[in-house]
Amino acid sequence: MPCNNRETFLEKIRARTTPDKARFISDSDHSFSLSMLNVVNRLYKGPTEYSGRNVMIRTHGQFATALAALALDGVARRILLCPADIPDAQIPRLMQDGEAELILTDADIDVKIGIAIEVDIVALPRFDTEWVLFTSGTSGLPKLVLHSFASLTGPLGDGLSPDQPVWGTFYDIRRYGGLQILLRALTGAGSMVLSRTDEKIHDFITRLGNMGVTHISGTPSHWRRVLMSGVAEKMNPSYIRLSGEMAGQDILDCLHSAYPQAKIGHAYASTEAGVAFSVDDGQAGFPQSVPNAVAPRPNIRIVDGTLRVRSSAMASRYLGATAPTLVDADGYVDTGDIVEQRGDRYIFIGRREGVVNVGGLKVHPEEVEATINLHPAVAMSRVWGQPSPITGALIAADVVLTPKIDGIERDFSDIRQQIIAACRTALAPHKVPVRLIEVSEIPVMTSGKIERHHA
Repeated sequence: MPCNNRETFLEKIRARTTPDKARFISDSDHSFSLSMLNVVNRLYKGPTEYSGRNVMIRTHGQFATALAALALDGVARRILLCPADIPDAQIPRLMQDGEAELILTDADIDVKIGIAIEVDIVALPRFDTEWVLFTSGTSGLPKLVLHSFASLTGPLGDGLSPDQPVWGTFYDIRRYGGLQILLRALTGAGSMVLSRTDEKIHDFITRLGNMGVTHISGTPSHWRRVLMSGVAEKMNPSYIRLSGEMAGQDILDCLHSAYPQAKIGHAYASTEAGVAFSVDDGQAGFPQSVPNAVAPRPNIRIVDGTLRVRSSAMASRYLGATAPTLVDADGYVDTGDIVEQRGDRYIFIGRREGVVNVGGLKVHPEEVEATINLHPAVAMSRVWGQPSPITGALIAADVVLTPKIDGIERDFSDIRQQIIAACRTALAPHKVPVRLIEVSEIPVMTSGKIERHHA
């Protein structure tokens, strides 16, 4: 239904941008002054072609996606943000589930002058545009998650950003974590620096530094890659935010050491649950007080060790004829994340569906990785189940070592024994790895999470 009372994404930016504020959105090839949104904005087909329609944005680059989203919010009835890595074969089914009528591609967008709409959109029907995001699809076809602009922007009024911050993110803005940062930057008083799909991480880090980025977000795996890049010192952020994966104490401590001037926080968020809470005390996990939060803060429950979330920031439903129900009988999203109370904090243990079964005993890979990663010579690890004819599986791990200091070689056999000893001290016997493999790299998906499938 048309809606006439919501300030659109584009209007929010215009209201907070004047010619004397040097706000911008950029990637490696483009830089667009946000003050220009008051002058020229264009979609090749024109706004009337998209008015009231369900439009899938499927572009190669994030820059084009950002401009298209600015143009279509308030004009289209529904926007589907399609990540660049979705295979062509999946598009027809996803369009069907999302009821998409049109696909907007790079060919429809003039990124040289920016887009939004030169025609007076007041003359068009106004819509409270729905936003559809894709889950990572690690177990098959991605699920389509329906958000409103209010649910996406609701968590942003937390006073996090000072005047005119420059935001960057290692996320793709077509995923929930990246879109949150884009909205935070552009509906506030900030600027946004985007990555390119084919951009090497050391090039992006250098560009973040050159663009004066002050605030930056990514998953713990993103940040481990930053610290391994050899160019981490090229940027000097004042705020670092982690989300998307369990933030272990090791990565929090390493980031504090690398960026002592920065405030470091980690947030709990998912595509379905939205942003549930953030923690800024430098400690892994979250305080015992968080599940006792009351409205208007998100409601948190822990049921059988699993975190459940209910808030105004969560999605409304999944789309598609065979889509599962998003919430339980009490209106909570079951996140599938397992937590355990230790003292006055809850610690994330792992994902329910990622359990390795060792002789009938459950092992969460993330819990073992958290112990392995505490070794000072370890930059990153990935735990997996090695098939066993007796127990079904045994615990094994791939390990990436930190860069050599002064070119001095290290004996991995010694490091292996030290890691095993630490695991035996901290973990139950069935959780201790029987095999550690030194590798040069651990694959990370486009979502920023470790690729759990092991060849």
